[in-house]
Amino acid sequence: MKKEVIVFGGSGFLGSHVADVLSERGHNVTVFDVKESSYLQQDQKMVKGDIQDYGQVLDAMKGKEIVYHFAGLADLDTATTQPLETVNQNVVGTIHLLDAAKEEKIERFVFASTIYVYSTLGGFYRCSKQAGELYIEEYQKRYGLDFTILRYGTLYGPRADIRNSICRFLRSGLDSEKITFAGSGEETREYINVRDASKLSVDILSEEFENEHIIITGHYPMKAKDLFKIVTEILGNKVFVEYQNNKNDAHYEMTPYSFTPKIGNKLVSNCYVDMGQGLLECLYEISQDTNDPRASD
Repeated sequence: MKKEVIVFGGSGFLGSHVADVLSERGHNVTVFDVKESSYLQQDQKMVKGDIQDYGQVLDAMKGKEIVYHFAGLADLDTATTQPLETVNQNVVGTIHLLDAAKEEKIERFVFASTIYVYSTLGGFYRCSKQAGELYIEEYQKRYGLDFTILRYGTLYGPRADIRNSICRFLRSGLDSEKITFAGSGEETREYINVRDASKLSVDILSEEFENEHIIITGHYPMKAKDLFKIVTEILGNKVFVEYQNNKNDAHYEMTPYSFTPKIGNKLVSNCYVDMGQGLLECLYEISQDTNDPRASD
């Protein structure tokens, strides 16, 4: 059934892909972001605004049925050094959206969280996402605002910038034939292509995912050193990988599970983007940007 959907943070990496899938499935999509989307489709509407401005949020939400919340500070390392900004964007901004959603009687509030909510790691970023989840659950209890919380793992794919770890590694390998990694290479992640994650992020609009906590990560764990082996082979074994063996107290090494909030069910797809193919697509996109003279402007 066609819905009126607004995607807050819809100009960004994950948000823009989710907006595309929503449009492909016949929904009317409005993108709300502080910057104009470079990926806006002809049948999508663009609203420039800031989630910290409640008036702008409320105006944009009028007439909508579904809210996707991808806005705010999404970089864990940035959040580590900016606790107040993290609270303003990820907690206060989320409450603005929740209050407007309550006023407009939104059918479903979809929130982008993180698997770091299971952890004592993740610093202020994890704290802000845990707080967001708690506020969302409380709004459901008090006001009947239904939700779906999506806890994402490590995303990669087209439209990522250097804040994305895989994009950063690939660009470094292409530009300097060297990848510097802070850890030992034994660190494990379940990488998921953003196109797979975006499809699953729209699948959850069915009734069975109402008021549920859903984990969206890759199918299989992969060590960092194995990821770099794939990258170096794709690039003709010309890339040197330097392991600095530094311990990062903000990031997990093998698993995020050290603290248990409400249990989430993992949602996966039987048809997904192969890691090697996904990396090739990323490398092609990065190489095109590098060859474009506007990339240095």
